[in-house]
Amino acid sequence: MKITPAVRRRLEKAARRAAEASYSPYSKFPVGAAVLTSSGHVFTGCNVENASYGLCNCAERTAIFSAAAAGERAIKAVAVYTPTPTATSPCGACRQVINEFGPTALVISVCDGSDRIETTLDQLLPHAFGPGNLG
Repeated sequence: MKITPAVRRRLEKAARRAAEASYSPYSKFPVGAAVLTSSGHVFTGCNVENASYGLCNCAERTAIFSAAAAGERAIKAVAVYTPTPTATSPCGACRQVINEFGPTALVISVCDGSDRIETTLDQLLPHAFGPGNLG
């Protein structure tokens, strides 16, 4: 599936919608994500917090884990929405998980302002550790 401007808009809209389901009572920072798999399916996720902060899960990983649970193994693109005036890229843990399923995936970050980040995972996480490093 080609990642056309229409596909980009669809992913961005899905990420914004996913943030509405966020469980973020502590940070008050609802994040939404949408991943496009190589089969053309879109999976969404939101951040889920926990009183024990180390047990929180980011929106990107929630979406990717949902895709993996459905049998998907390859990600072509990830869109992330944050309720900020400037776009925010995925955290390091999410970058590592994206790398597992899409080492060259397109990563789009959007926000409430006009700012956006559009890059690829290999640009966000150069020299990444991945399945190929395990021999």
